[in-house]
Amino acid sequence: MKEFRIVVLAKQVPDTRNVGKDAMKADGTVNRSVLPAIFNPEDLHALEQALRIKDKFPGSTITILTMGPVRAAEILREGFYRGADDGILLTDRAFAGSDTLATSYALACAIRKIKNYDVIVCGRQAIDGDTAQVGPQVAEKLGIPQITYAEEIVSLTKDKIQIKRRLERGIEIVESTFPVLITVNNSAPHCRPRNAKRLMKYKHASTLSKRQESEEDYLSTGSNNTHLTIKEWSVNDIECDHEQLGLGGSPTKVKKVDNVVFQSKESRRLDDFDDDIHVLMKELITSHIVG
Repeated sequence: MKEFRIVVLAKQVPDTRNVGKDAMKADGTVNRSVLPAIFNPEDLHALEQALRIKDKFPGSTITILTMGPVRAAEILREGFYRGADDGILLTDRAFAGSDTLATSYALACAIRKIKNYDVIVCGRQAIDGDTAQVGPQVAEKLGIPQITYAEEIVSLTKDKIQIKRRLERGIEIVESTFPVLITVNNSAPHCRPRNAKRLMKYKHASTLSKRQESEEDYLSTGSNNTHLTIKEWSVNDIECDHEQLGLGGSPTKVKKVDNVVFQSKESRRLDDFDDDIHVLMKELITSHIVG
């Protein structure tokens, strides 16, 4: 039976439900230190699709790849708790300030180092940017087919994968050979919860950088438990052009971000009568609030 090698691209994102006045730095980049960090929701949907492949084809492996600061290792642990086999944190100051172009370039370089893969799967977009560009750009840089807006894996054989796509005006079934990159919609099934045994096994997994920051003997910690060591790659661990990385390799510039809060200035209480609702709808249409 075919054993698939799956790479899941995931991102730790600021919780955009709590955006305040300090959410942006002067250079137009996100001030992540003032925002709670979470696992990008659609990337969790993508992880579930990878886990379903693994369920159907025992022996398949899932590697989660993320780019970010040291604390982004938190989402790698979350992936381990749910069934991922390996994780790689791509972290370096050289990556700071990357837009989608620089991010996809760095991720593509890291995937080339991973080498052997059949399927790359990621969320359609991240909630801190909503561009839906990184997945397709990675596929383009790797020169492999891509299937976007995926909702379900219809069938999977050793040679081909068949995907149901959810589009604005309906659905379509598309087919691809391997390797292939798939971006997953939020309409896909939610990710399974943490597994208690895996949580106990991986709760102390960390990167070498994190251990160095602690007061523990980081050279001996985890030396007998290789599963507790999260791989950490810097810019020097991947073959890349440094000029295409980080803020310098990012042509996208954010001028300003505003936090818009809707407030109700007046309210009206309606009785459950058609006449009252009719009058309200007439006023809303007249004032061009609706219609």
